[in-house]
Amino acid sequence: MERASQIGKFSDRDKIWDMVVVGGGATGLGVAVDAATRGLSVACLEKSDFAKCTSSRSTKLVHGGVRYLQKGDVLLVLEALRERGRMKANAPHLVKDQAFVISNYSHWDNVLYFCGLAFYDLLSFGFGYGRSKFISAKKVRKYLPTSVEKGLKGGVVYHDGQFDDSRMAINLAQTCFENGGTVVNEATVTGILHNEAGKVAGVKFVDNTTGEEYTVKARSVVNAAGCFVDDIMHMDSPEHRKMVTPSQGVHIVLDMKFLQSDYAIMVPKTSDGRVLFAVPWHDKVVVGTTDIVRPTPEEEPRPLKEEIDFILSTAGLYMTPAPTYRDILSVFAGQRPLAAPKKEGKSTKELSRSHKVIVSDNGLVTITGGKWTSYRLMAEDTVDRAIAEAGLPRRKCVTRKLRIHGYRPDPDLSNHLYVYGSDEERIRALIASDPALGERLSPKFGYTLAEVVWAVREEMALTVEDVLARRVRLLFVDAREAMAAAPKVAETMARELGRDQAWIDAQVESFTKMAKNYIFEEN
Repeated sequence: MERASQIGKFSDRDKIWDMVVVGGGATGLGVAVDAATRGLSVACLEKSDFAKCTSSRSTKLVHGGVRYLQKGDVLLVLEALRERGRMKANAPHLVKDQAFVISNYSHWDNVLYFCGLAFYDLLSFGFGYGRSKFISAKKVRKYLPTSVEKGLKGGVVYHDGQFDDSRMAINLAQTCFENGGTVVNEATVTGILHNEAGKVAGVKFVDNTTGEEYTVKARSVVNAAGCFVDDIMHMDSPEHRKMVTPSQGVHIVLDMKFLQSDYAIMVPKTSDGRVLFAVPWHDKVVVGTTDIVRPTPEEEPRPLKEEIDFILSTAGLYMTPAPTYRDILSVFAGQRPLAAPKKEGKSTKELSRSHKVIVSDNGLVTITGGKWTSYRLMAEDTVDRAIAEAGLPRRKCVTRKLRIHGYRPDPDLSNHLYVYGSDEERIRALIASDPALGERLSPKFGYTLAEVVWAVREEMALTVEDVLARRVRLLFVDAREAMAAAPKVAETMARELGRDQAWIDAQVESFTKMAKNYIFEEN
């Protein structure tokens, strides 16, 4: 998947594409895969890097949504549970079973949560990961050695999925490419084209790497820009009124000593009425999340101290010893695109999390809302609507049983290279041909220079951030180690890309400045 060949496909200015997708996150890439596998000519344009914003900053869960079940939204849960099963079946190298423990400190909670999760299992019939069960307080302490023992009355074990979000995005881009689609990062859409009748007829975009502007004609344009969908809708219609509210979610990453288990913690009700997870991920623990309305969407949102305080204080009720600021290895903030309020009020609990497909008077198709677990279904709904609106050839969706690039059943989870699936042997071959590429990026982690080379050659990585944040996940598991590795990564990339020392210095400086957002120290 070489970027130069992909961008070269736009040199034919007279070509009329069936579909252009704006946005290269979970939803946009899902739409592009769906369209490509239906035989449509499709181009997906991402203004930064694939999964740069929301789609690389999730809780790393593939889930039906236990919290939505609490609210009685059974249909939404049923839909997500089915998609959860399909996601694991289609990408078993990235999606795996994750057992959770709910520790209960009252007998009533034991009954309440066991009954609720038994219903959750029933809804997932045919798409399940494992059955829920009640466990004694002794078993809770066995499964979660760091549990707070005082007052513990027992617990409930249930199952959902866990995955690597940005790796999934990269594999979706590769899947689109392999099915004849075109995907390009660092391509900023600057305008929407309209025909004489005022209908959407394509886009203009700028190649951020060269500054060259392209005009792309298309029968359909899909706006999948996440938190930034309003910007694209405004390009289509200057009178467009703001539709999406960004909600910020923050996660902290801790050493595994705070969990000491393959089981995850699920706190079903926190002090503000939401839920909290502590999930094992790449030999660390991801703890989150928060849910705070923000005034405007940001590419690099900063965590607020109140969010970190909330996560630490809540985690401290269930972990011993309680984590502190000194224990945080990395902290990342993402913003979810929440659809318009159902009623007046600023609480994000009053905003819709289900996805919506909206068509403007000019024919721009916008998809918003939803979550990673439902990305495939969101894409199917969007492409169906786009086909109907633009009069494109009607072909059946085939993604329910489509194997994602890298597909490999029963991966060996003992080696971090499992996330590459069927590409793992090719990365090992790089090291075999040049043993110097076996050098580690950090003495604390297994990531190697071979993965940097692979990211540049096969995964369209253009910057140090692309590599350390989204191809390998070092920034997310240990921000300080990522900063220390930046010079080595920049030098390796420079050799691959034909860059000079000035580029290396600029990349290290840029990455270091950005990575400081992932380190949060108490003032």
